Amino acid sequence: MFKKLIEAKTHQRLSGADRKKLKRTIRDRFPNASETDIDILIPPKVEITVAKYPNRVLVYGIENDVPIFFDVDGRGSQIFPSVYALWKVPELLPAFVLKGGEVSHYIIGGADLMYPGISIPPEGLPSHSVGESWAVKVPGNQAPIAVGTTTMSSSEAVKAGLRGKALKICHYYHDLLWESAEKCYVPNAGFLDDLVLEDPSLSSGCDGAYSFEGEASIMEESGANNDTGVVADAKDDHVSNSNIGENDLNEQVIADVQDLKLTEDGDQSNVDSEQRLILSVEDVDTLLDKCLLQALHTTVKDKDLPMPGSTLWSSHVLPCRPEGITLDIKKSSYKKLSKWLQSKSSTGLISVKEDKHKKETTLVAVNRKHADYASFKPEKRKAEKIEQVINQTANEGQVILEVEEIFKPSVHVNPIFASVGAETGKLFSASEATDIVFQYIEKENLVKPTNKSIVVLDAILCDALFKGTVKKGATYPTEIHKKDLGSTFVNRMQAHHRVTRGTESAVRKGGLKTIQILTERRQGNKKVTKFSGFESFLIHADALASELQKKFACSTSVAELPGKKGHEVLVQGGVIDDLAKHLVQQYGIPKKYIEVFDKTKR
Repeated sequence: MFKKLIEAKTHQRLSGADRKKLKRTIRDRFPNASETDIDILIPPKVEITVAKYPNRVLVYGIENDVPIFFDVDGRGSQIFPSVYALWKVPELLPAFVLKGGEVSHYIIGGADLMYPGISIPPEGLPSHSVGESWAVKVPGNQAPIAVGTTTMSSSEAVKAGLRGKALKICHYYHDLLWESAEKCYVPNAGFLDDLVLEDPSLSSGCDGAYSFEGEASIMEESGANNDTGVVADAKDDHVSNSNIGENDLNEQVIADVQDLKLTEDGDQSNVDSEQRLILSVEDVDTLLDKCLLQALHTTVKDKDLPMPGSTLWSSHVLPCRPEGITLDIKKSSYKKLSKWLQSKSSTGLISVKEDKHKKETTLVAVNRKHADYASFKPEKRKAEKIEQVINQTANEGQVILEVEEIFKPSVHVNPIFASVGAETGKLFSASEATDIVFQYIEKENLVKPTNKSIVVLDAILCDALFKGTVKKGATYPTEIHKKDLGSTFVNRMQAHHRVTRGTESAVRKGGLKTIQILTERRQGNKKVTKFSGFESFLIHADALASELQKKFACSTSVAELPGKKGHEVLVQGGVIDDLAKHLVQQYGIPKKYIEVFDKTKR
């Protein structure tokens, strides 16, 4: 079941009522569980989360810890404990004991359990019915390695000569549900040693504790069957040995691809010189900072923000490294891209925000008045000069469009701006607004002496950041991390946007609305394409209709939008794709601001 990656639809905390309902379900489904066992699995003062998937599967877990139960049908009738839960309470389910460690290779490879692989005790096969939940253990070890449902009763199994499938495995050690844990719980040394002795493959990378950060995108279609018998576990062994999270894999792949391009493009002498050059950890840290500042000066523009951390790394930071040098984040003192970005955010150079669902850090703003930014002198490179010439040639005959997100001080943050002497009626970029709040912090000396990355909140700053957001009866925060300060402060301001086309410019309140292009059929099975929203990008309806009439050699017309402000242009024919390309190439409108709807496809 947990072999194919499927993105969860929602992640949320359980309410008090749902928490009690989950406990009742566990009592009904697992009569062997005592109240103490249930409190171990669902600690009273710990938040429980539930992830909902498109195939109706629900995964319950301890927040920032491990998954404890999964519900196959989403109704509570087929709820199973994870191996983490069984490691905490081994007697929660009855268990089949394998004949030997060699059988466990097949189980952790994804195969179902067959009766010939079960160790039958002297008193005979344990009594069971069809559809019961059972665990799987290796001999001499109380830590289960898998859980599933019985496919036939014990009496039917005896009649069949103890042949056939005994247990349909739903979840096993080292599948994707196991890997989704943010903080892996591992049995104590006594549990683990027996498991390792029986099956050496299970000990890969384990020295008493695991730390595995994984994506919570782990569900296979619940109706999928797994009757293949034996599944090769070489891939699983590789995953268990790696002991790194998905973010690390992404960063490593990005770095490897960049290095591969250098090897392909360069000659062998460049490769050899690169291999001979070994940088220390301090040198890598210094080079990282230099490449980031180079990128912030040359290629990272405010209009491109927010920007995913992986994009910043691959498209901006890596191209700024010196020729013939390999830049690997893992060889720095930070080890991870997210930790490096958060470190730079704590200094006030940039503002970042972490997406807990996608497990990615996003660059939100750049403080271009920061001392490090102001004192850095970017290098002019050949590639940049060539790119400038290419862009200049490509933009000939095209009016450049610029879209910028700007913010106006609200009543919440006005005292901060007034305190540093900034105008409250002016519009600021995200980086400028971040610089304002850091000026206030410096003026009031609010940095925590024992931890320079923490800001102590005074009354004015606390109200600016959190007034009206804290529930009645709850306490206000007393401090905030620098990496969260910029994004929190900007979110309390009024969002605006500025659109500039040539000499024409307009500032409007709120977010920028998208252009909508729609193709539908009219009488006589004829297609018509109509689109609206272009006026937000300073494009005039009549001029555009005349241009498209010549471009596509068809009739066009302009009509007012019913019940709304603005106009829509109608073009005869199904030119939805060509029209979208024309807006991108001729007007420079980013693709993310164009929505396409084709109603002619059935």
